[in-house]
Amino acid sequence: MEYAIKHDLSPELAKKAAQKAADHYTQKWAKYNANTTWSGDNHAEITFHVKGVAVAATVDMQPGQIVIDMKKVPFLLRPFKRMALDVVHKTMTKWIEKAKNGELDE
Repeated sequence: MEYAIKHDLSPELAKKAAQKAADHYTQKWAKYNANTTWSGDNHAEITFHVKGVAVAATVDMQPGQIVIDMKKVPFLLRPFKRMALDVVHKTMTKWIEKAKNGELDE
């Protein structure tokens, strides 16, 4: 399931906001072996493990939007997919606003 978050940031600032959001999640979910791997300037994969099950999502930086794709969500966790996307949207929007306000380096 793909989910786009619109923004009006420069590509560099949008990536910085996305990196900050990913770092936030990686730290918050460290007990689930959360990991973010950027493969180039425009693509990242976020993985973590819940109760022995791997979950993965991708982040793609596109002009004017950040596209999140919940690539690997086990059947038992699928009912929570929409809730997870809502949390991702809220967090990403927070970091986009911080980027607009020049608050990413604070």
